[in-house]
Amino acid sequence: MHVTRHRRRSEGTGSRFPWRGGRPVRLAAAGASAVVVAITGTGIGFAQTELFGTDQVGQTTDNGLVISSDQYLAPYGERMVINNGKIMSSAISPDGTHMAASITDGGMALSIVDLKSYKVQQLIGNNAAANLRIPGNDIGQEGPTYSPDGKSLWLGQADGYRKFTVNPDGTLANPAFVPVAAVDGKRALVGEAVFSPDGSTVYSAVNGQNRVVAIDVATGAITRSWTVGTAPRDVLLAGGKLYVSNEGGRPAQPGETTMNSYGTQVPANGDTGSATTGTVSVIDVADPAAAPASIDVGLHPTSLYAKNGALFVTNTFSDTVSVIDMASGKVAQTIATQPWADASVGYGPTATTLTDDGHLLVTLGRANAVAVYKYANPVEPAGFVGLLPTDYAPSEIAQVGGEIVVSNTRGIDARRSTTNQHRTHDTTSSLTHFALPSDDVIKGETGKVFTQNGWRGNSLAKTTGTGSVPPVPVPVRLGDPSTIKYVYWVVKENRTYDQMFGDMPQGNGDPSLASYGQRVTPNNHALAGQFGLYDNIYDTGTNSAEGHNFVTQADNPEYTESTAGEYIRSYDTENDVLGHQRSGFIWTGAKNAGKSVKNFGEFLNFEQKPAGATWQTYWCDAKNMAATGQPSAYPIKTGSAIPSLNEVSVPGFPQFDLNVPDVYKYEVWKQDFEKNGPANLNMMWLSNDHTGGATNGPAQVADNDLALGKLVDTISHSKYWAETAIFVVEDDSQAAADHVDGHRAPVQIISPWANHGVVDNHYGSQITMLRTVEQILGIQPMNQKDTAASPMSQAFTPHADFTPYNAVPNQVPLTDGLKTMPECGADVPAQPAMTTTSVPADKQQLAAQWADWKAQQQANGTADKVDAFNPAQLNHLGWYEATGWQKPFPGENTFYAPADVPGAAIPARDTDG
Repeated sequence: MHVTRHRRRSEGTGSRFPWRGGRPVRLAAAGASAVVVAITGTGIGFAQTELFGTDQVGQTTDNGLVISSDQYLAPYGERMVINNGKIMSSAISPDGTHMAASITDGGMALSIVDLKSYKVQQLIGNNAAANLRIPGNDIGQEGPTYSPDGKSLWLGQADGYRKFTVNPDGTLANPAFVPVAAVDGKRALVGEAVFSPDGSTVYSAVNGQNRVVAIDVATGAITRSWTVGTAPRDVLLAGGKLYVSNEGGRPAQPGETTMNSYGTQVPANGDTGSATTGTVSVIDVADPAAAPASIDVGLHPTSLYAKNGALFVTNTFSDTVSVIDMASGKVAQTIATQPWADASVGYGPTATTLTDDGHLLVTLGRANAVAVYKYANPVEPAGFVGLLPTDYAPSEIAQVGGEIVVSNTRGIDARRSTTNQHRTHDTTSSLTHFALPSDDVIKGETGKVFTQNGWRGNSLAKTTGTGSVPPVPVPVRLGDPSTIKYVYWVVKENRTYDQMFGDMPQGNGDPSLASYGQRVTPNNHALAGQFGLYDNIYDTGTNSAEGHNFVTQADNPEYTESTAGEYIRSYDTENDVLGHQRSGFIWTGAKNAGKSVKNFGEFLNFEQKPAGATWQTYWCDAKNMAATGQPSAYPIKTGSAIPSLNEVSVPGFPQFDLNVPDVYKYEVWKQDFEKNGPANLNMMWLSNDHTGGATNGPAQVADNDLALGKLVDTISHSKYWAETAIFVVEDDSQAAADHVDGHRAPVQIISPWANHGVVDNHYGSQITMLRTVEQILGIQPMNQKDTAASPMSQAFTPHADFTPYNAVPNQVPLTDGLKTMPECGADVPAQPAMTTTSVPADKQQLAAQWADWKAQQQANGTADKVDAFNPAQLNHLGWYEATGWQKPFPGENTFYAPADVPGAAIPARDTDG
């Protein structure tokens, strides 16, 4: 029999928590034959953070395994964990015996799984542990693809395809490369590939060039090219036609508002920053000279699947599935994949399959579930049956023999480590497989999914607008008055809880992992002592590309998730419209709620400095600004591709830039604060705790610590203090290990209304913190994740303590590690705790090698690039510097030169942030 590619195409036990109150609701859609099928339900139990209590990531509870995304995991069926990174895409061999899964974030590119035993049979990549080595482990959003006879496999990479011979036992051999050349500076970034029925031709979605090409399998030559929509991703060949999902939609028309994506202007909403169209191109292979037709579908069409004359298109950002009648070429119905009535955004349908008995299965990538429908034909409305729980981030689904197989991109979260040293890059993936149960069992499992996601009825209680409601710090109902009028959302970079607070005996820390403890971060420690220590809060993302999405969108959109194998089209998506959800950002929500906003650097993508300006220049400039009140002598120009962010961004405040001290950023903010006062929402990026800049690691973290201390000192001694709350988060926590989980981060909640002097071990995340900000300011949550998150009311008290905060002087010289001291002089703390420029004699040669490595990194150039460092190498350097070159990296018994660091083979673009 012919078994289809795992996600794409096929042609030719009950729960203790029963789902209550749900039933299908039909809504009229545009066009006489179009139907939208919506799902509603009241949900059950408590909301997300209330349900978690003091559970920790990695614990298995009655509700399932706790993960870092405000969710539990307890999948239906059997689970197989892959401990070699995240699955980006997968394919099932034509005989149904093997799966080829492209993987990233572990130094591998491919994992071959034996589906008879559910064991990894082969690993392919450039990691030393690979069974088969290939030059690069970059992988595209889609693929791999088996040939019709199962004797070869093609893997999409940045500049073409890596093709392999498939051995009789299912393993791969004989890797060779089929290039697709760059066009006008745009690399191919190939998406899906499909074979012609006779196997002689491969049709390829060339994602980076907005075209589809035909490649002669024998010669590797491109024999035909068609222009399609923006960012073509999936391709399906059926009935002599090629169907292509265009994630960026149709080409822009004259006069339209547009935003950039890899050099293409995409129709966009200038306020929310999101794309506004999605299309499927149709190419008639029998008439290759004809221009492709186009079918309008929802936003960000990703996967395509065809059966029984219908083409199913997952509109990932619209949270719908379009059903196209292939005979007429028109959308016959649109199925809403929004299981919870309280939120319409953020479920992320990613793939479909249709069983022979008429069950349509849709993976919901952001809800860790498969939605099941009864389906008859394109015209008859599909009927919702229920939900089945999966592992973390299901991305593809297929029927293999008598079982359903689901690929889960993030598996069981970053739980690969077997020691107490967990890291965000300990990423896993998984396969779950099961025989499709009866409809009654599916309905019973639905309540389990609701519980695991924290979905409950009336989670978003809004003000009635009647009567007199006394203000409280965190209102019970959205829109009711708060004692807090001004909120600061301060984003820092990369630290784990143990790395900063592991030395605080009051909390759950491991002092052996505290590389930036009290001597380096005296203000962070003092703030935790005065305003509360939070030791069970998690950064959901793995790196900056994900983290800055979570702190501005309360989610990492599927586009950013699925491009993690290359990060070439974009990394951080500040300048890529395809990475922005349709409901907008925290600042657009604040504006819609009638609140004022100021942005200091966060999510900006453009910066220009005066020629010759250096870290030393800005260090001296900051000292002069502090002493005289004069404006900066070296003003910085910044900007955003998103018009609504430009409107609220304060001029002169840098974006991510390791060549600008954070104390300079503080002075720029202070001058605006003293002149204009705060907005209701004040976003700020204080990034130098990232390390890797002009000074050494401890000096950079100390600079960041002092800037934060001064910020709080200034606000707390102002007239605004009584109505202020300051939330301090890391964008991610990937820069070190943590004994609980790599995602656990050091956060701060600073306010007269914060519980002072407490140790709070309630579970929380960036998402719950963002929901707290929304609740205080009356901002509508952006998606199902922050809607489900309970505001952190327990962190606040109705009895304010207005005692101001006094900044603590730094103990580490902020100029430590500079090769050239500033003209205004080196920093000399009154009571220095240490300097790290003095390297032991036996480590000086090693330190020199590291200095040479650091000098070659892009973050030290004239135009800093976010996250250009290899994470494993930067983390080792940071540890060596922080410990005075006295201790090997945690878990290791020796010191390593840069080239010898375990994990150094992972490309820098793959992860650091």
